[in-house]
Amino acid sequence: MHSSFLIHPHRRGLALVIAILFFGCINPFAPGRDDSPGESACDPHTVDGAFQCFRAAYSFRDTTLYGQLLDPNFVFVYRNYDLSIDVTWGRDDEMRTTYGLFQNSQKIDLIWNNIISSAAESTRVTVVRGFNLTIVFNPNDVERIDGYANLTFERSSVSDSWKIVRWRDESNF
Repeated sequence: MHSSFLIHPHRRGLALVIAILFFGCINPFAPGRDDSPGESACDPHTVDGAFQCFRAAYSFRDTTLYGQLLDPNFVFVYRNYDLSIDVTWGRDDEMRTTYGLFQNSQKIDLIWNNIISSAAESTRVTVVRGFNLTIVFNPNDVERIDGYANLTFERSSVSDSWKIVRWRDESNF
């Protein structure tokens, strides 16, 4: 064997240390770190947990999880400023609209901000909370929406999960 292919005996130790550091730190077969919202934080038995489930449903574009958050009597309300009227729709339209959003986007990032106001009873809570929503339809079509969501949650008993019965979008587009 030609001598240029051999590692000098004094450099073998250095080569071994470098190899251990390099291969010990980088494992090409190990999955990368996942910083997405964890399922463990998603517990709709608390209002904060319901917000985390909402975020997870949008982040993972998961209509099954999202649908579990909506009460059968759910109503969505937003203001059409051009016509100066409030527009409403029910759960079925909300699920259809959200399904279309999830199917036509590549990525959705929802950040819940500070709670502006809240009113709570044992089976009913209303929360007005700021949010930032980024929707990536494709790299050249990115929508950013900042606003406020006025959400009313209800549950039949204190042991039940919270369900969204009313969502009034208080964003100005």
